[in-house]
Amino acid sequence: MSLLETWRNLAYGDGLNNNDQKRLWDGYFAVEKGIYEKILAEPSQVVSGTVKELAEKYDTEVMTMVGFLDGINESLKGYENPIDTMEEDTEVKIEIDPEKLYYNMVAAKANWLYELPQWDAILTEERRKELYKEQKASGTIRKGKKIFPNDPCPCGSGKKYKKCCGKNA
Repeated sequence: MSLLETWRNLAYGDGLNNNDQKRLWDGYFAVEKGIYEKILAEPSQVVSGTVKELAEKYDTEVMTMVGFLDGINESLKGYENPIDTMEEDTEVKIEIDPEKLYYNMVAAKANWLYELPQWDAILTEERRKELYKEQKASGTIRKGKKIFPNDPCPCGSGKKYKKCCGKNA
C-alpha cells in the first residue's frame, strides 16, 4: 500500500472513531498551518528533498507530510509531485504558485490558512478579494433567463417559443 493510500485510509477511513478522527484532523491542521507559515514567509523559495527529509525539516511525521503534499499538490508551479506512488525516499519539490494556492485554500474553506498574515507580503488585499470572489463564483450555478410561451424563440427562428422549441416542452 502506498503512503498516500495509508494516509487517506487513516484520515478518511473507517479505522478511527469520531473522537480519534477529530483529534487527528485538529493535529493535522495545526501542523499544516505551521508549515504554510514557513513556506509563505519565503514564497519564492523552492523546497525539495525526500518525503522523510521534508517531514524532519518541518518537524512532523511522514504520514502528516504525505497529507500536506497531497493537499498542496494542485497549487504548485507547473508540475505535480508523484503523490500516488511516493515513498519515504521519493524526491519531492514544493514551489508554490501563490495565486493558485490562495484560490485552492478558499475552495477548501481553510480560512485559518488564507487569512495568515504572511499573505499581506505576497498578494495585495485587492487581488486576494478578486481570487476569493472568483473561487466563490465558480461554484455558483446561475439559471438562465426564464422563457415564456409568447417570447421569441431563443433559437433565432423568429417564431414564438410555444410554436417552436417550446412545442414539446
